[in-house]
Amino acid sequence: MEQLIQLYHSATGHQPAQCQAITGSGSNRQYFRLTDSEGATLIGVVGTSKEENHAFIYLSRHFREKALPVPEVVAVSDDELRYLQQDLGGRSLFDAIRQGRESGGRYDARECELLCRTIALLPDMQMRGAEGLDFSQCYPQAEMDETNVMFDLNYFKYCFLKTQPVDFHELRLEEDFRQMAADITASKGQTFLYRDFQARNVMLDAEGRPWFIDFQGGRRGPLQYDLASFLWQASARYPKDLREQLIDVYLQSLRRYTEVDEQEFRRRLRLFVLFRLLQVLGAYGFRGYFERKKHFIDSIPPALDNLRQLLAEGACPYPHLAQVLSDMVSRKPKAETVGSKSEEKKLVVRIFSFSYKKGIPEDESGNGGGYVFDCRSTHNPGRYEPYKQLTGLDEPVIRFLEDDGEILTFLDSVYRLADAHVERYLQRGFTDLMFSFGCTGGQHRSVYSAQHLAEHLHQKYGITVRLCHREQGIQQTL
Repeated sequence: MEQLIQLYHSATGHQPAQCQAITGSGSNRQYFRLTDSEGATLIGVVGTSKEENHAFIYLSRHFREKALPVPEVVAVSDDELRYLQQDLGGRSLFDAIRQGRESGGRYDARECELLCRTIALLPDMQMRGAEGLDFSQCYPQAEMDETNVMFDLNYFKYCFLKTQPVDFHELRLEEDFRQMAADITASKGQTFLYRDFQARNVMLDAEGRPWFIDFQGGRRGPLQYDLASFLWQASARYPKDLREQLIDVYLQSLRRYTEVDEQEFRRRLRLFVLFRLLQVLGAYGFRGYFERKKHFIDSIPPALDNLRQLLAEGACPYPHLAQVLSDMVSRKPKAETVGSKSEEKKLVVRIFSFSYKKGIPEDESGNGGGYVFDCRSTHNPGRYEPYKQLTGLDEPVIRFLEDDGEILTFLDSVYRLADAHVERYLQRGFTDLMFSFGCTGGQHRSVYSAQHLAEHLHQKYGITVRLCHREQGIQQTL
């Protein structure tokens, strides 16, 4: 964090007046909104992969040269682990079409207009964005190949199909998978594959214009992949007539760049829809059945509905795979997680850091128990200018607190109490326990304490710990 502040100072000539953590996606990147005294903002990004950061920085600069709507990269650290980019605000297309999504697919005229406006820009990214693009700069590889496809198909097989009560012939299924991989990669064009084209990765400015983010995983690849990803996203529940409208809008935009054999395009689109549905079922199986995340379990039925409709249209030309999938969608999907019968009584500890100014975190488990610890009796690094923009996760603050020593004495008592309570809960088969640490701003002492108790309990007992630094917008599962 301190190095990000230094990069901001080098780029702007002044310190930020405010630094706010932003909840990110599933990646390891951390995002911060840096605000100056006049209210101007930049987004600071801290990544763990130099290669992934490099790909985003290269692609962003290339796309900006092509006048495509992507954020400008303002400054980059020498090691490329931190960079500053244009702030596109906090409103995504995903948020803007929430009503249609949550109503089961009843999208109003405003939402349809936003979707059409977005899909019309996709060919610009794919076609104009590929002009002069050095695909060797892409991460983790330059193009989509058969190895990628086989990995995803086997991910589906092992993380979803094998969890279902469906019989299949391994060798015959493998033959169909290999033919499918060959068919998917048969078209070798110079087009850019966004790869993660979804409503969460589209930001809307004040005028409702779409801007694209999170394209660092892009590479050379087929056009239909992105269209299938967007239109058959399971939770969106786009009705068939809206999908058809969006396909027409896409093709109209694509024809500005190339001639289109619509019949052949739609044939290949169905193939990519099938592939994407198998991909997402693999992901839902792993995240839901194995990692026990309810959101992914809940996403399986709508994904199977999409697959069921696709199979009814005869969109699977691979004999054994078609038979297996038809058998699979005719059965009720597994609803419980892998190992749930033996693991349903496992203890989960939830730990929060918070600011007393904003209230004590609510207990959402319904148990109404747990501990709240007041860290305000310990020495506050937030009183000193060098630490005001940092948090209890940053090394300078950690050194300050540990050199001072008060926080260590405080936590010794907390550890003894927490250990005794956890051990008793494990003996009695209880499933939920909550600890909360509060301080003045929820930034330094409470963050340090919550983080260290979480690591202590996870390492000592091997239990699941869900950690939330509430005022920093950071959540983590240990």
